[in-house]
Amino acid sequence: MTIRDVAQAAGVHVSTASRALTASHLVKKETRERVLAAAARLGYRPNESARALTTGRTRNLGLIVSDIANPFFPPLIKAAQAHARVRGYQVFVADTDEDVRVEEELIQTLARQVDGVVLVSPRLADDVIARLGGDLPFVLVNRQITGLSAVLMDVAHGAVRAVEHLAGLGHTRLALVCGPRGSWTSAQMRRAAGQAAADAGVRLDVLGPNAPTEQGGIAATAEVLGTGATGVIGYNDLVAIGLIEGLDAHGVRVPDDLSVIGVDDTVAGRLNRPRLTTVAMPTAPAGRTAVDLLLQTLESGEPDHATAQTTLATSLVVRDSTAPPDQSRG
Repeated sequence: MTIRDVAQAAGVHVSTASRALTASHLVKKETRERVLAAAARLGYRPNESARALTTGRTRNLGLIVSDIANPFFPPLIKAAQAHARVRGYQVFVADTDEDVRVEEELIQTLARQVDGVVLVSPRLADDVIARLGGDLPFVLVNRQITGLSAVLMDVAHGAVRAVEHLAGLGHTRLALVCGPRGSWTSAQMRRAAGQAAADAGVRLDVLGPNAPTEQGGIAATAEVLGTGATGVIGYNDLVAIGLIEGLDAHGVRVPDDLSVIGVDDTVAGRLNRPRLTTVAMPTAPAGRTAVDLLLQTLESGEPDHATAQTTLATSLVVRDSTAPPDQSRG
């Protein structure tokens, strides 16, 4: 079935049928309903490839994440895909595997196939992202660059709450296991946790950079123990779980001997034993909001949307991996 068949069945001109299906606000309600009914009756589906040739729009979006195996990302991806689909867009998902070279290549490749890109937790330098974003509508998630739209999760507030929680339990020596180089989240945690520790009168040792994985947490265990800390905050839940594994291998019990806090509130943290105290990150809302900001830019063409920024709240979820310090450890 073609648009001509729909127009004939609805008793309108081809151009009117096309407007009813693509720019419905330009036709009368009765006409639009008649065209939509005819299209449904005939089983008409628009040829998106042909539409892209005439409009210059693919109705495809790109979504690039730093590690699709990290349980932080799937809820964000699913929410973004579902939200885009309702708006008539499809999402191409790509994984950089924490490699800045792959990240740049993917952006350049997707630029030829999509109308805009959501870039989640990028590791590229600011100037590189800004240059690439000059040729294609971008929305960043958990990265802040002047001139680019962004959805930020308030990880700084979460880091403060984590420090306050441990200090409130009586811990006076803490460690922060940071994430990889180029991580905006890690930089925010380092700054906020450092200030919160100073305000609470407790010591904070900052360790890193570290791989944002379970193995990264295991690898950081010896350094954490070397600080004498009785409470540690991991860059994410995977790092925190790795720390718990590493501590167990050293005969250190969590939380009896050392308290551990993660960030993200992933399924992995909830299933871990002990269940992980963590900073809950609004991953699904971030995916939906990022799509909204990107489509606002695409569909309005207004430059004001290019610098839109939204910050989403985080919260501390207290479970079983934190407790008052063992006084016998000093």
